[in-house]
Amino acid sequence: MGDLQPAVPNRSPDQRLEALQRANQIRASQAHLKKNLKAGNVQITNILAQPPSYATNLPVETLLRALPGYGPARVTRLLTKTRISASKRLGGLTDRQRTELITHFQD
Repeated sequence: MGDLQPAVPNRSPDQRLEALQRANQIRASQAHLKKNLKAGNVQITNILAQPPSYATNLPVETLLRALPGYGPARVTRLLTKTRISASKRLGGLTDRQRTELITHFQD
């Protein structure tokens, strides 16, 4: 049997550096978003309704845990209630899931 793993594309050092810089910028933006959520400077309903491009790859569980008063147990209960997988990414939420979360935080 042959090796079934896809080949990694060859990239120049400049392309690698550019990709690393992009990834670092995205991580920094996500950290800033979580910090703002924790401080109450940003509304979770706005983020859920229209996630910024840098946040679409952020796990929903991580985003919710950045909220004040939302620890592991409370987030797990909310995700179970809304039938959302713990590994679901913000950009991958269905309309139903997104609506249920927004409704939860509007109450």
